[in-house]
Amino acid sequence: MRKALQEAEKAYACHEVPVGCVIVYENRIIARGHNQRETKQNSLAHAEILAIEKACKKMHSWRLENCVMYITLEPCCMCGGAIIQSRIEKVIYGAVDYRFGAHKSKISLFDKGWNHMVDIRGGVLEEECQSLLKSFFKELRQEKQVENKK
Repeated sequence: MRKALQEAEKAYACHEVPVGCVIVYENRIIARGHNQRETKQNSLAHAEILAIEKACKKMHSWRLENCVMYITLEPCCMCGGAIIQSRIEKVIYGAVDYRFGAHKSKISLFDKGWNHMVDIRGGVLEEECQSLLKSFFKELRQEKQVENKK
């Protein structure tokens, strides 16, 4: 999860929502990703999607069986669907996402009896993951206040 946090910090430095992700296979990181929606001007450029793309290239397969994904934020519906479709075995995330979370916060996408069931759990380094997000959004609000005063 610490490596995923490093990815989230990269996103923060680029003025992106600080979400980071790593995918591990046989105890080695095979892919990394961080949010790049603003940078790429692409609504699909979530950390998880970018990491899945890289992992598929590395594994020469769309199936990421026996892989573990670490994410700093609970996945959304889009990323949850991609996780299920790519056959990732296990997902571990940090902070809950009460606005878009697809594990337990908003909906329970992973409990629907799909062909592939993902072992998923949250709350790992939750405070650190949450703190980074809170700092980012606090800074963003302050920047907007300064802009509005001009």
